[in-house]
Amino acid sequence: DHIFSPKELKIPAHQKIKLIVDNQDPTAEEFESYALNREKVVAGGKKIIVFIGPLKPGSYEYIGEFHKDTAKGVIVAQ
Repeated sequence: DHIFSPKELKIPAHQKIKLIVDNQDPTAEEFESYALNREKVVAGGKKIIVFIGPLKPGSYEYIGEFHKDTAKGVIVAQ
């Protein structure tokens, strides 16, 4: 339904993370984060891997570029 679940993802600060984005919708979406400097398209029904970090403690927002109104989330490094 063009949402991210969970909407808030907590990760350890100062560590490199392998994030798996699983698109369970039938249409493509673009995982995009200006804060993380990441932009990657994931086809409908497919998964992608996005490496992030190591991050300083804080909040890093991301969106689904194709469904900005509903596909929003935040990664919290702590």
